[in-house]
Amino acid sequence: MNDFWDSRYNVSDYVYGTKPNQFFRDKLKHEEPGRLLLAGEGEGRNAVYAAMLGWDVYAFDFSMVAKKKALELAFLRGVSINYQVCSWQDYQVNGHTYDMAGLFFFHLPPDERMVFHRRISNWVKPGGTIIAEVFSKKQIERDSGGPKNPDMLYSPEILRKDFRQLNINILRETQVDLDEGSFHQGKAQVVRMEATVSE
Repeated sequence: MNDFWDSRYNVSDYVYGTKPNQFFRDKLKHEEPGRLLLAGEGEGRNAVYAAMLGWDVYAFDFSMVAKKKALELAFLRGVSINYQVCSWQDYQVNGHTYDMAGLFFFHLPPDERMVFHRRISNWVKPGGTIIAEVFSKKQIERDSGGPKNPDMLYSPEILRKDFRQLNINILRETQVDLDEGSFHQGKAQVVRMEATVSE
């Protein structure tokens, strides 16, 4: 896994662009900055954007190359982010730590996905938010990005089940026009979710 992502990111360009995910950007417009976790953050586009708005940003990813590019982007934008290179299994958190967690195109096999979603739910403070945008199962027919293994794609029902202990405020499958670097381009089918941890 590390080798795959290191190879993908080991080019001069930012392969998923430097602009934040649109759903994430729209969400942050209405939030007071706090402590934010971004899983599978890649080259740092969402982390750096949030840091520019005053968030205390924590991120992790498999790839050392991704971390290097994320820190370079943060330097160029005049902000700092906390970034670890590790798997989700190795990421360590003490209790309810974050005000928000973001999952953007972070796709795992079903057995890992369910465990990770339970874990990240416990990392967010009561009253905090989890926001996600992931490729839907309908995306398998498109070439605008995402895994080609249908088991690693999502449906609203999957997210509803995985996050059933949360208060789900937004959960919808929709078509978007992606313009996120060379690997996310064109019309795509995604599932978007915003959920709140019960107080």
